[in-house]
Amino acid sequence: MYLYHYYDRTIGPFRNLSDLPIDEAKSILEEIRVSKPEVQCAKRHSTYIEDRLHYEEILRMKFLEKGGIIKRTAPHYMVIEHSPWLSTWFENCACIKIPIEAFDLSTVSFTYGDSHPTFSPRVTDSKEYRKKLYLYDEILELIKKYGYPQAWNNDGRFGPERYIEAHIWSDETISNYIG
Repeated sequence: MYLYHYYDRTIGPFRNLSDLPIDEAKSILEEIRVSKPEVQCAKRHSTYIEDRLHYEEILRMKFLEKGGIIKRTAPHYMVIEHSPWLSTWFENCACIKIPIEAFDLSTVSFTYGDSHPTFSPRVTDSKEYRKKLYLYDEILELIKKYGYPQAWNNDGRFGPERYIEAHIWSDETISNYIG
């Protein structure tokens, strides 16, 4: 199994908006909206940064409740296996593929689908994986049951889940991929 990280080649991998002050993160999003209006990141809503920080706090609390180890305030984001949809998000898209074995799994959590709709009060379909965070062994069971969302919902017709999101709560493995 591999974890993938998609990014804009001109910016570089693992550049995390959550590591920045809110005003600076918003400024970067605004710059993207103006300079690259067709890319997916430019289409994020005006409260995206605040929402992201809110959902990250939920992820952090739920991961700690499950005994996860947190070594950074905000996670790095990856997905399990290739996501055709995410590969279209950036004008100069590139990706990094890392085997799951390269990570200390006590520092990795997962949501079945993107964490925003997973925890959003606006998504009310009552699927069993809503409002839940998973450890590695738990996400493997969900994959056995439902498969990979990108295989059955890459276009989003069947709901917001298009991939399985991985939250990397450590820089240990990631630091090997930052130039």
